[in-house]
Amino acid sequence: MHALTVIFVIALVISAALRAWLTGRQVRHVHRHRGTVPAVFRASVGPEQHQKAADYTVAKCRFSLLGTTLEPVLALLWTLGGGLTLLDSVWRNLRLDALTAGVAVIGSYVLINALLELPLGAYATFGIEVRFGFNRTTLKTYALDRLKMLLLGAVLGVPLLYAVLFLMQRAGRLWWLYAWLLWLAFSLLITWAWPVLIAPLFNKFAPLADAELKQRIEALVTRCGFTSRGVFVMDGSARSAHGNAYFTGLGRHKRIVFFDTLVDKLTAEEIEAVLAHELGHFRLHHVAQRLAVGAVFSLTGLAVLGWLASQPWFYTGLGAQVPSAHMALLLFTLLVPPFLLLLEPASSAWSRRHEFQADAYAAGQVNGSALAHALVKLYRDNAATLTPDPWHSAFHDSHPPALARIMALQAVTR
Repeated sequence: MHALTVIFVIALVISAALRAWLTGRQVRHVHRHRGTVPAVFRASVGPEQHQKAADYTVAKCRFSLLGTTLEPVLALLWTLGGGLTLLDSVWRNLRLDALTAGVAVIGSYVLINALLELPLGAYATFGIEVRFGFNRTTLKTYALDRLKMLLLGAVLGVPLLYAVLFLMQRAGRLWWLYAWLLWLAFSLLITWAWPVLIAPLFNKFAPLADAELKQRIEALVTRCGFTSRGVFVMDGSARSAHGNAYFTGLGRHKRIVFFDTLVDKLTAEEIEAVLAHELGHFRLHHVAQRLAVGAVFSLTGLAVLGWLASQPWFYTGLGAQVPSAHMALLLFTLLVPPFLLLLEPASSAWSRRHEFQADAYAAGQVNGSALAHALVKLYRDNAATLTPDPWHSAFHDSHPPALARIMALQAVTR
């Protein structure tokens, strides 16, 4: 058996086992603390709300175990099971040119995976989210969203795939560097265009109507040195009862966006505090740092792919019979995920550090207690667990555990 085959199978097994172990820890830990609300939250979160959050978390965790099992199985079927080879031979038999055949193979792979994942996504929306009172998506809206995403992926992805495969086949040994520059430009373009051209395809955005709140927000934005094209409210309630806020876009297309569910639940002072947190990410250059690190990782990944694509054992070790540019891309996307799990604790810790820093920044701009109150409301209304397992959190949580975050906020607002 080829060495790469053994390494790949072992990595898949270890990754799946580790994820299952972490999920099991989360389920046991949350269930164990289901009956007791942490003292810091008892004034705002009742026993029934705490138990609902625990049950919601456990239900999502148990459901995620299905994906944890299916992902490595599908990876093996596509690679060593001959799935990609079969798909490749079907399109090769049509006598298409190499570029078109490559795009067709990748497009077919993406479409088949999307169809396989559709029942899981539907159950999560119309099963778990309905059971806990969060889903507001109709079957029609759900279907239209999936169709829009598919069409958008085709419109944006097909030209990009043609360009990348062309570079892989014609640009020589440094194709990966040119492909990285193309990917970087594409990513920046999408980030710039998202708030104006893409997001409105899925949601409605209206200027913030509350004149007093708008004036308060504009004063905060000016104070923080942030410029944007306005403050908008998104119809998040059309799909879910969950609430959130964010800013998006680049340059003059930056927008501040509040879910209407969040605006309805928080006071003006709390909304201002939530926005101050989001602006903290901007002022502390967290967004730029994440873009830079993402660019470095994508460059590294493409460089590794550039080397692997020229090695015959890379294809044979993963079950491919005919080396090609499109096969190298697909094999690489299936090979990498099990190994990325090892980087998740560092990535999550870095993200949580940014959240603490943004909270501290917000506390310096507005009433820190208002941010703490807003966060507790969001934890409560979104049924976020207040008692996550430390190990599960270390791997998977991009935000600090609720108790640690509120304690840190209280420390900087004293």
